[in-house]
Amino acid sequence: MNLPANVGIIGCGNVNRAYQSAAPRLGAIRYAACADIRHEAAESLAAQHNIPRVLSVEEMLADPSIDIILNLTIPGAHFEIAMAALAAGKHVYSEKPLSLTFAEGEALVAEAARRGLRLGNAPDTFLGAGIQTCRKLIDDGAIGRPVAATAFMMSRGHEGWHPNPEFYYKAGGGPMFDMGPYYLTALVSLLGSVVRVTGSTQISRAQRTITSQPLAGRVIDVDVPTHVVGVLDFAIGAVGTIITSFDVQASVLPRIEIYGTEGTLSVPDPNTFGGPVRLRRAGEDEWQEMSLTHANAEQSRGLGVADLAQAAVSGRPHRASGELALHVLEIMETIHTASDEGRHIALRSGCERPAAFPSGLADGAVDA
Repeated sequence: MNLPANVGIIGCGNVNRAYQSAAPRLGAIRYAACADIRHEAAESLAAQHNIPRVLSVEEMLADPSIDIILNLTIPGAHFEIAMAALAAGKHVYSEKPLSLTFAEGEALVAEAARRGLRLGNAPDTFLGAGIQTCRKLIDDGAIGRPVAATAFMMSRGHEGWHPNPEFYYKAGGGPMFDMGPYYLTALVSLLGSVVRVTGSTQISRAQRTITSQPLAGRVIDVDVPTHVVGVLDFAIGAVGTIITSFDVQASVLPRIEIYGTEGTLSVPDPNTFGGPVRLRRAGEDEWQEMSLTHANAEQSRGLGVADLAQAAVSGRPHRASGELALHVLEIMETIHTASDEGRHIALRSGCERPAAFPSGLADGAVDA
């Protein structure tokens, strides 16, 4: 594979807007083709963003010029498409979550390793300026030894704004599987692996009514918990709490805070790439907004794909890896299982903290 790597997109839905907005800054990749079971969606995406070829999924997988498959299908199709792409000899980068179950995720990681291919997974927001700045502050000892963390994703759900929100309330959806990957990936990148979890979950309403267009008035049956609380025991000894909810009308809670022996770090929204990053050291009366030490403060979806491409060429590990995504997937699945079974559960998976980006890189660059 040569750089820029040719990336073929499978799945031409809403999330493409974020990936395409950052494309001009990502020199390690180029979007060479797109495919969707709805051919008109692929045609529309190609026309809007000058993607040179529209193919069927089968044509995409058979095309030897495509190096990486960017799997932007719905969660229920992630496993099937990723496995087919690996079987076709392609590196794969999927949207979150890695799959619907830990068992499927394990199979994907094992298959990629067996074939000598790269498996990557969203989110890549932890590679942005905000969380990379937080990583540097923690690694530099700004808050001392981390002892605890909290994370909150509080919302009313998607039926009031999303054009087709039903899948958020089906298997693979819910607030933890939808938004948890952003928060948990940030926490693991900052604090390392989790070794044990427990949790509590609930479904607050058995049905929801869509109020957004074009499906206003349609009633959705809710199949998954919509308020999910997890307690995370990290290998380093820190204890974390995460709450994700589609049941909260309003909140002033922070997104993520990391508590250390010498201070507290306020981590920016992990669904974004920038700041603000705020620090309050022991003995200080005020929060201090910290200057961002890294690039990619603007929308940079696809940065993880570019990092995978560069890593595949140079031979180093890529940062938004399948192992990281598998660990996050097990955390999410096990929080639900722990709630059902009323116990703490030790995790089987783990991962190394992905390497920090060096400061001084330009926007879109993934290596010095």
